[in-house]
Amino acid sequence: MSSELIKHVSDASFDADVLKSALPVLVDCWAEWCRPCKLIDPILDEIARDYQGRIQVVKLNVDENTQISARYNIRELPKLLIFENGDLTSIIIRRFSKDAILLHLEKFI
Repeated sequence: MSSELIKHVSDASFDADVLKSALPVLVDCWAEWCRPCKLIDPILDEIARDYQGRIQVVKLNVDENTQISARYNIRELPKLLIFENGDLTSIIIRRFSKDAILLHLEKFI
């Protein structure tokens, strides 16, 4: 279960919640059946709490939101996308320690 600081986004809300966000956004692309996706939830909760007001953490269920999944070619999970000012600036695949994620986020925090 993710923290109350992590917002769930959809195909309909993605542009407003992610691309037009005033803060950099870390998007967790996940699916209910993906065990590794669930294993990184505590790390994302910590990041959302520790860097509240500096970065927004959101979750995108790829099975329920196929338009965004197709737009960003999400074919493997879990996958983390980092957006700043509407631009995709970084993609993180298979390196999900807190330190590895923070390396990608360091210019924002």
